[in-house]
Amino acid sequence: MKVLTQFRKSMRRDRQFGFMRSVEDLELDISHGAILYLENLCVSFDGFKVIDNLDFYLDAGELRCVIGPNGAGKTTLMDVITGRTRPDCGSAYFGMEIDLLRLSESEIAQVGIGRKFQQPTVFEHHRVYENLELAMAGNKRVFPTLFARLSGEQRDRIDEVLGIVGLEALAYRTAGALSHGQKQWLEIGMLLMQDPHLLLVDEPVTGMTHQEMDRTAELLTSLAGRHSLILVEHDMDFVRSIAERVTVLHQGRVLAEGPMDKIQQDPRVVEVYLGE
Repeated sequence: MKVLTQFRKSMRRDRQFGFMRSVEDLELDISHGAILYLENLCVSFDGFKVIDNLDFYLDAGELRCVIGPNGAGKTTLMDVITGRTRPDCGSAYFGMEIDLLRLSESEIAQVGIGRKFQQPTVFEHHRVYENLELAMAGNKRVFPTLFARLSGEQRDRIDEVLGIVGLEALAYRTAGALSHGQKQWLEIGMLLMQDPHLLLVDEPVTGMTHQEMDRTAELLTSLAGRHSLILVEHDMDFVRSIAERVTVLHQGRVLAEGPMDKIQQDPRVVEVYLGE
C-alpha cells in the first residue's frame, strides 16, 4: 500500500481535518519527513499517457534532480504540482494534509510552492531592488506595492535575498540591463521573496556561461535544507555538480532513482537517456 494512503487510512484524515478550511488556515505538516507525496498519478493528452501511474516522494529540505529524454513527463509533472494540469487519476499532497488537487494555481503558490520557468520573467524596466519588492508576499497590485513605505523588516529581507542571489552590487541597476544568468538569479530571488517551502526550477542554466553555471550551482545547493527543490535539467555536467539524488523519468514513469553515481551505471538509463 502506498505510503500516504496507508497513513491516511490509519489516521482517518477525512474525520480529523475539514476540507472547507480557507487556504490561509492550511498548515504544512512534514512531521513524517517528506514534503511532497505524489501517488498513482496519470495524465493523458488525446489518449496518450504523458504520466503513467507515477509515484514520487520528496523529503523536506532535499534538492532532487529530475532528468529524462524529451517527452518523459518532466514538465507535466511540474504542471501537476503547481495546478496547471489536473491529473486523470492519483493523488498529490503537500505535506501530510494539503491536497494539491483541491487547490487552484494561485492557492498552491500561496501555500508555499514556487516555480521558475526556463526563460526568466522579470520586470525589465524596473530596478533589481524594485523587482524583489514587487515579488514580496502580500499585496501584488503594482502601484500600491511601489508606493508603499517598506518596513525595516521588509528592507532587511530584500537585502538578505540580494545577498543570497549575489546581486547586492546591482540592486539599483535596471533588470533589463542584467546578463542572462543574472536575470535567472533575480527571478530565483523573486521566488524567495515569497518564502516558498518548495521551489520547482526548470532548466536554469540554459544559455549560461560556465562561470554563471558554477555560481548557479552554488546558489541552488545553498538553498537546500532551508527550502526543498525539484530541478529539471538536461545539462548532465551541471546535474553531476549538484545532485545527491536523481530521478529518471521515461514514458511517464520513474525508470530509476538514487545517487548520481548509481544512476550513471544503470544500463536502462544509459540506453534511454545518457547514451544519447
